Amino acid sequence: MLFLLIPVIEIWLLIKVGGALGVLPTILLLILAGMLGMALLRHQGFATLARFQRSMNEGQVPAQAMLDGVVLLVAGVLFMIPGFFSDILGLLCLFPPTRYLLLKVLLKRGTVSVQGFQYTQSTRQGSNDIEGEVVSRKDNDQLPR
Repeated sequence: MLFLLIPVIEIWLLIKVGGALGVLPTILLLILAGMLGMALLRHQGFATLARFQRSMNEGQVPAQAMLDGVVLLVAGVLFMIPGFFSDILGLLCLFPPTRYLLLKVLLKRGTVSVQGFQYTQSTRQGSNDIEGEVVSRKDNDQLPR
């Protein structure tokens, strides 16, 4: 359903904006929005990388920086999709207040798990538990699925 709804919203917005501004200004606005989004993504990505490195240097698990990185990856994919709706969703993923709100909502629903690592919001106030397993593999070995 979502895969049908998003393209319909994108086409509807393109028709509305194109009707109001004209074809060439709409195309230029799409290009400008994409370029601006990618520039903001680059800035936020470097800031997240710096937080990740700082946490590692302090001997802490950089859980927040890793989760931010995942949301920034989603923002990057959204900016590559041509359209105003996806650009708006990408911007919401870029700005720290809305990114933290998004992560808070997703984590409140349960556990986020990525290839053996889990981030679980604990029942204790302000406590975050991260469980994981480090798997070493040779070039020829396949990881179990």
